[in-house]
Amino acid sequence: MSGRDLLDRVDGIVHEDTQVHEYGVDLTVADVSAVESPGRVDFGGGELEPADLRPLASSCRNPGDDYEWWTLTGGTYLVEYNETLTEGAPLRVQTRRELRERGASHPSVATTELGPMPLTVADGGVKLKANARISTLLGR
Repeated sequence: MSGRDLLDRVDGIVHEDTQVHEYGVDLTVADVSAVESPGRVDFGGGELEPADLRPLASSCRNPGDDYEWWTLTGGTYLVEYNETLTEGAPLRVQTRRELRERGASHPSVATTELGPMPLTVADGGVKLKANARISTLLGR
């Protein structure tokens, strides 16, 4: 399935000409948060509690920049996408090669919604620019 075939399922595209390609649709980072205190997951769901998250600050690399950067040290974060999915069958989300080659990755998942995604960063860290393409959405 091409990226064009997936367009009717994706809202919030930042720049269609860049994000949509032959194999899928690239997803972009909107926010990055750190987990401050643990959430809870139980068997039946009656004690399910969200984790406390702290949004991370971003900053300009150069005066006058239009977009800011997050500087992430080694660890795991939660990222949120600019894009959302409309109703339909599950689609696959995988880490873009460009992110993997810089020591960061997230799980590959089949999903019907684009909720927060855990992002693991190697000890050397990584810098992410606002709206960076970090994942690719693929047909199943």
